[in-house]
Amino acid sequence: MWLAIAVILLLTALADWQQAEQSVAFTLASLLSVAPFLLASVAFTAGAQASGADALIARAFSGRVLTMIVLAALIGGLSPFCSCGVIPLIAALLGIGVPLAPVMAFWLASPVIDPAMFVMTAGFLGFGFALAKTIIAVGLGLFGGFAIVGLTRAGLFADPLRPGIGKGGCAAKSVLQPEPVAWRFWSEESRRRTFAASGGKALGFLGKWLTLAFVLESLMLAYVPAESIATLVGGDGIVPVVIATLVGVPAYLNGYAALPLVDGLIDQGMAPGAGMAFLVAGGVTSLPAAIAVFALARLPLFASYVVLALSGSLVAGLIYGLVV
Repeated sequence: MWLAIAVILLLTALADWQQAEQSVAFTLASLLSVAPFLLASVAFTAGAQASGADALIARAFSGRVLTMIVLAALIGGLSPFCSCGVIPLIAALLGIGVPLAPVMAFWLASPVIDPAMFVMTAGFLGFGFALAKTIIAVGLGLFGGFAIVGLTRAGLFADPLRPGIGKGGCAAKSVLQPEPVAWRFWSEESRRRTFAASGGKALGFLGKWLTLAFVLESLMLAYVPAESIATLVGGDGIVPVVIATLVGVPAYLNGYAALPLVDGLIDQGMAPGAGMAFLVAGGVTSLPAAIAVFALARLPLFASYVVLALSGSLVAGLIYGLVV
């Protein structure tokens, strides 16, 4: 993976040295911005495994999945995570055995809106738009969480993570055979080794995939002109909403950069529903985030994540368009 990142940057440098420098700077700045979340989630995962608290956490979520879906969707709508920044936390939650349904609810709701994004959205697109986006974020989380419950009961997602990542989604062994929790795990040499090994593995895995995601995002920002997006998603009716949903995946810039773009498009006649679909779909399933999710989740879960995000975004855009 590190070799692939180096090759991408080398090819970029051969074609455009200035852009290569900008991509490196952008990637470093982006990694720095998510570093607190990344390090906290890695420490959370490693500490839970070293102390044995992962069994308690998994048991705390078991038997209350429907309630946890609602809480996860509500919390996701208020949490300050972007689509890439939420990946380390998702890896930590799934790795310690938290049920997939509430994790998916948080996963889908979190990147759509946060307090800072709410204020920015209200400034560009109005308070009503920002409030609707918040409601949609929670609704998308609920939709995804309850859909996963049904799919799980049908026999899917017994082990949602790729081999070697975490312990899987059910944590049956941890729940059925819990060991005493050692909260002061640093006082035992074996537990310190477990903490270091688990933390190093998680940090290395997430670090390389997030680095690739941010390198690709920097190139998208440079080579995907906003004018081309405007041409695709302008106009009224259902078709622009569908196109905006699909275009939002590869063309989404980032939550803050997309706001003035959508504001300008709506001023030029773009349907508000298409703008909402673009912001929601792009926020959840932007290409850099999708790459990080693909590295984390098995193919059935990755496909479900994409389908739920796109279908939920499409429905949200259509409903918002009818309401306004």
